[in-house]
Amino acid sequence: MRIGELAEAVGVTTRTVRHYHHLGLLPEPERRANGYRDYSLRHAVTLARIRRLTELGLGLAEVRDVLADDAGKDLVEVLTELDEDLARQERAIRERRARLRELLDVEELPAEGPVSPELAALFARTAAELSDSPMAARDREVLALIETAASPEERERLLTVVGAVVASPEAVAHANEAYALLDALADAGPDDPRVETAARRLAECTPRELLPEAGVVDDDNSFLRALYADFAPAQAEAIRRTLRILAEGT
Repeated sequence: MRIGELAEAVGVTTRTVRHYHHLGLLPEPERRANGYRDYSLRHAVTLARIRRLTELGLGLAEVRDVLADDAGKDLVEVLTELDEDLARQERAIRERRARLRELLDVEELPAEGPVSPELAALFARTAAELSDSPMAARDREVLALIETAASPEERERLLTVVGAVVASPEAVAHANEAYALLDALADAGPDDPRVETAARRLAECTPRELLPEAGVVDDDNSFLRALYADFAPAQAEAIRRTLRILAEGT
């Protein structure tokens, strides 16, 4: 058989056959006097076996191990590992589908989504309680970012702390005032006298529990540098002063 006939017989492409030659999975037959390779039935049997193994989900390195063991002892071991891996994937898929169902049960997904159902519910509450200012939207984006990178314990702590703020009418009022002050600083410089007022108001509604456990704010921290750079100069300065106020407890 020529390479095209072999490929057609097994249901693969000639490119696949050449790739398997290159990887050493399928031995190359000698060329005949006319320059064409002459494939035997044994080549077709081996190629068909490679196809079946790859369709089961084995990687080509695993296929090589199976083919190298004529007794087929490795095949049982490899297939067992594959079955265990598929079982793990099934569990992961079930968990992901469960999370999707929880998200779909939320009446309205936030623009920052997908986020956890708990944070989505919290955002739904803030939509009713807090003003729809640009700074409020940025705040939600940062919360979504922090939640994504947080450990389960840190995520629970974050939701508890922020949830307590939303549940407090006084804190909500301060937050709305802070957002309005920060929005007004969009075109201002960092030395604008309103910066200190905005920082003080923002500090009044920001729980100290959101600071690192050590309570120390490092302005050279790469995350904080990126955070400051994402805001207008006056807004960044207000946030910087807010963190300093919270850290110093002043």
